[in-house]
Amino acid sequence: MSIVTSFRTAKSLPPVPERTGERLGVILVAASAIAWSFGGTIARFLSVTDSWTIVFWRSFFATLFLLAFMLVRDGPRGTLALFRGMGLAGLAVAICFATASSSFVVALAHTTVANILLIQAGVPLIAALLAWTLFREHISIATWGAIAAVIFGVGVMVSDTFSGRVSPLGDGLALLITIAFATATVITRRHAEIRMTPAVCLGTAIAACLSAALAGGYAAGPLDFALLFAFGALNLGFGLALFVTGARLIPAALAALIGTLEPVLGPIWVWLMNGEVPSDRTVLGGAIVLLALLVHLLMEARRQSRGAGRRAAMPLPPAS
Repeated sequence: MSIVTSFRTAKSLPPVPERTGERLGVILVAASAIAWSFGGTIARFLSVTDSWTIVFWRSFFATLFLLAFMLVRDGPRGTLALFRGMGLAGLAVAICFATASSSFVVALAHTTVANILLIQAGVPLIAALLAWTLFREHISIATWGAIAAVIFGVGVMVSDTFSGRVSPLGDGLALLITIAFATATVITRRHAEIRMTPAVCLGTAIAACLSAALAGGYAAGPLDFALLFAFGALNLGFGLALFVTGARLIPAALAALIGTLEPVLGPIWVWLMNGEVPSDRTVLGGAIVLLALLVHLLMEARRQSRGAGRRAAMPLPPAS
């Protein structure tokens, strides 16, 4: 199934059957995590030092990508209708993603990537707690076990990289990213009837406007400009389009859990493209996370298969 077909299937009415919808949601959310995982690698190649300049161009290009995506998929009238119909839930998601995307770039200037990854590993737990507390969404024991394993694995992965003075501002921003992303995940799932692509487009536009006022300048060389385009349009914009399309099809905790592929894959791309060899603990922690995700997804697939089998075996009620 192509990406374009996936998007069209996810937006169609009436909704796709539950099993097909969940499978599609898993694929799209996993693809968004893979897209986002290249962010660290792209940032390492940038020579621009002003964080707000980076936020501005990244958000600007992401906004253009998302707007073009909606215009191609839905046309001008359909795009306008989407913005009008996103409501307060869409506005909340926009604010969450504006906060998270801006805080990520700024946090990199004040703390280590390892600290940010470790704190972001709490997204599945916070999303699950929010979904359970606010909406009483059922969280299976298997999902809780996978969440615990993921947090442990990411902790192992970055545990030997802490050194020097820790910045409270940087870690505070990392915590803000985690809370904002978990909140957006829960809202997207709870309002599955609303397509959130215009919401994240608005979020990147908000971030662009805010950073435009705070940036020390907008100048960038040809190479940096190309990298900033990839950082915004492909890494952020494309990743957001994938995520909001898939997250509305699966439970919030599962979406956040799959999203932890990002901090696992990120160090791998840095190793392959920037020549930074990961430590033994990074490899071990990444293996724990990937194994937890794989086991959980296999268990969920088996559970759904058994459930479908039981439903198929149930006798039909007598004709009246």
